[in-house]
Amino acid sequence: MSVLIDIFQGVGSIFISLINVYIWVIIIASLLTFVNPDPYNPIVQFLYRVTNPAYDLVRRYIPTNIGGLDLAPLVIIISLQILIVVLTSLLYAL
Repeated sequence: MSVLIDIFQGVGSIFISLINVYIWVIIIASLLTFVNPDPYNPIVQFLYRVTNPAYDLVRRYIPTNIGGLDLAPLVIIISLQILIVVLTSLLYAL
């Protein structure tokens, strides 16, 4: 039984790490909107393709455009941080 718990905690740790990487992708993509990069750059296209589905999901349910500033990345990052705290507490409660 202990081996199964260790495997579950390992998979959970990998999932938490992937969430952290996605948070950094959102931060980088939102910072890029301030400098107006070349839209044909493959890195910029990748960042937009990865983050726009999450932005669209949040924008569908919450009005995030306040004073010309889009707060969708902030809502997503806070939500993912809450998810990380919950998952971490669940994983180490095993």
